[in-house]
Amino acid sequence: MKVLLFTEGLKTIGKSGLGKAIQHQIKALENEKIEYTLNPKEDYDILHINTYFLKSYLLAKKAKKKGKKIVYHAHSTEEDYKNGFIFAKQTSKLFKKWLIKCYRLGDVIITPTPYSKKLLEGYKGLENKKIYAISNGIEIEFFKKNKKLGEKFRRDYGFTKSDKIVIGIGLYIERKGIVDFVELAKRLPDYKFVWFGYSPLIAATAPVKKAVNTTLPNLFFPGYVEQDVIKGAMNGADLYIFPTFEETEGIPIIEACACKQNAIIRDIPIFEGWLEDGKNVYKAKDVDEFEEKIKAFFDGRLPSLTEAAYKVALEKDIKKIGKQLKAVYEEVMKK
Repeated sequence: MKVLLFTEGLKTIGKSGLGKAIQHQIKALENEKIEYTLNPKEDYDILHINTYFLKSYLLAKKAKKKGKKIVYHAHSTEEDYKNGFIFAKQTSKLFKKWLIKCYRLGDVIITPTPYSKKLLEGYKGLENKKIYAISNGIEIEFFKKNKKLGEKFRRDYGFTKSDKIVIGIGLYIERKGIVDFVELAKRLPDYKFVWFGYSPLIAATAPVKKAVNTTLPNLFFPGYVEQDVIKGAMNGADLYIFPTFEETEGIPIIEACACKQNAIIRDIPIFEGWLEDGKNVYKAKDVDEFEEKIKAFFDGRLPSLTEAAYKVALEKDIKKIGKQLKAVYEEVMKK
């Protein structure tokens, strides 16, 4: 079988979490020696489609008419859309209708977690669709503990060995919790706060614009950086925090687990069942609780949980993901 991995606007979304997911898909298929192409002009047996834009929809319709098998990858939901950019709340219902229109074209649907699977199963129009929960995965061999890389990160960014560094990762969107991240930097001036990631502020909400334009001596916005830098930061920082309000998975927390980085994440449904408070991460419900737990961590009142966290990352290794994708492809081909 030959798979067409199709992602519309890959150059634009390549710097996002979805861009990472596509890279992981390619690596997963290569690991399993599954023949694939990124060129829709080539012949294929299965269309594995990752985006919901118009060109993607039309390609899926065309493939359907040709009798091709379609695996639609549901990376997005209404829930993770509506608290993002400007006008998202006002347009979320229309967005949901469009998602359903796209996802219904799939013979099967793949989504990253049991949580997003449950959301999709509740959408009218997708009730009878077979939906698989398969992680986007990470490269365990790439993201791992590396003391030298951590030291390099501190040198490159002008931090000392004694600086206490807190990092966050995400686009400049409200859903990612960037406003709370900046508030924490204001409340905790003794710690360095570094937020990696970028998206055009023209599309951001007013609170996000205000947060990103905040000037503090302990707050840094390096923007978009390559994976090597993220890996260095995960190794060189003291703490990773993930104040996101909604995710379909949340790859950065898995990367943190792989690098054996201590983490405090927001206590939201997506993380239930695989990230446990006090076992492999710490959880906080709001900015006050984040502040309290960050202080407790640096004061030594919260012990390191990195060894338990690493076991979470092992379950998301793309070598395992490749086998799961192969099983879905084989099942689709049998239908």
